Amino acid sequence: IAALTSLGSLYLYNNALTGSIPSEIGALTSLTKINLENNVLTGSIPSEIGALTSLTDLSLYGNDLTGPIPDEVCNLHNSPPLVFYLQADCD
Repeated sequence: IAALTSLGSLYLYNNALTGSIPSEIGALTSLTKINLENNVLTGSIPSEIGALTSLTDLSLYGNDLTGPIPDEVCNLHNSPPLVFYLQADCD
């Protein structure tokens, strides 16, 4: 997945995907939208998503993710502001 550096949007919702979100997702620096809603993803949200400075939409709702949202993700200051669709909030 790290080789897809020109990818602008990643829509993989409602696909019954399992496993964890790979940390290599942080290498996809052109991403503006990530939608992984309603899968069976587990583990934590990778802090590497915080490197995606063009990201405007992060949708991870409806998975079995655990742990807090990483500070690196919460601290993204993108323009327009990042919209979260998660089952948790930044502290």
